[in-house]
Amino acid sequence: MTPRTIVITGASDGIGAAAARTLARAGEQVVVVGRSAQKTSALAGQIGADHYLADFADLAQVRELADTLKAKYPRIDVLANNAGGIMGKRTLTVDGNESTFQVNHLAPFLLTTLLMDTLTASSAKVINTSSAANNFGKLDLFDLTAEHGYSTNRAYGTGKLANILFTSELHRRFHDKGITTAAFHPGVVRTNFAAESSSPFRHVYTTLLNRFMLSPDQGADTMLWLINGTAGTDWISGAYYAKRALAKASAQAYDAGLARGLWEKSEELVKASA
Repeated sequence: MTPRTIVITGASDGIGAAAARTLARAGEQVVVVGRSAQKTSALAGQIGADHYLADFADLAQVRELADTLKAKYPRIDVLANNAGGIMGKRTLTVDGNESTFQVNHLAPFLLTTLLMDTLTASSAKVINTSSAANNFGKLDLFDLTAEHGYSTNRAYGTGKLANILFTSELHRRFHDKGITTAAFHPGVVRTNFAAESSSPFRHVYTTLLNRFMLSPDQGADTMLWLINGTAGTDWISGAYYAKRALAKASAQAYDAGLARGLWEKSEELVKASA
C-alpha cells in the first residue's frame, strides 16, 4: 500500500512524538511540526521524517507553514492538530488574541482552513487533540480575548472546548466533501506539559503524582486508533472520544449554534491578523 502522508503538529514531544514514531515505524510518510528547533529536528532525524517549525502564537508562521505544506504535499491524508498548551497569566499574542485561545484553537483552525483544498481533495481525516479539561471551560463569543473572569485553567478549558466545537462544525461543513474528523482526550500524560505555565497543573506534572500518569505512548493510543480506524465503522465523524470510546463533554460542546458562531468569529479573528 502507498504510505499515507500524515501531518502532526505539536510533534516534538509527548503524545505527538510518540504517535509520529509509531506511524513512521509502520511505513507512513510522517511530517512533524513543532516549535522547538532542537526537539523537532532531533525527532525528525530519529524517524526519517520531514519537519517544519512554527510558533502558533504567531499566525503569520501558521500561514507560512500552510503555504509550505501545500507546495510540498499535493496529498495530505491525515492532519493531526495536536499542538497546544496551558499558559500562565493572561497575555495577548502579536495578533492581539488571548494566547491560550490562539495556540489551542485559532492557530489549528487557521491551518486547517488554509489546507482545506488539499484536505478535501485527499478525503482527509482531521484529528484534534482536546482534553477532559473542556469541562472547565466556558465559551463566550463576545469575550474571546478573556478580558473578564480570566483564569489559567478556565482559559485552557475553553480552548479545549473550542477544539470539540470546531470538530463538530468542521464535520457539518465539510463531511459531504470527504472530510472526516474527531476530537479526543488523551488522558493525563507524563510529559513536560504545563511546565512553563503558572497553572496549579504544573505541580501535578512535576511531583510524585507523575508516576501515576500515562506514558506518551499510552496517551497517543486514541489518536492512533482514530488515524488508523475508519470513520463510520470504527468511529463517528464529528464526535469526541476518550479511551477509544465516545466521551461526554461539557454541555456547551453540543450547542450547534455556538459551534457555528465560533467558526464565524474565528474566521473574523484570523482575517483581522492577515
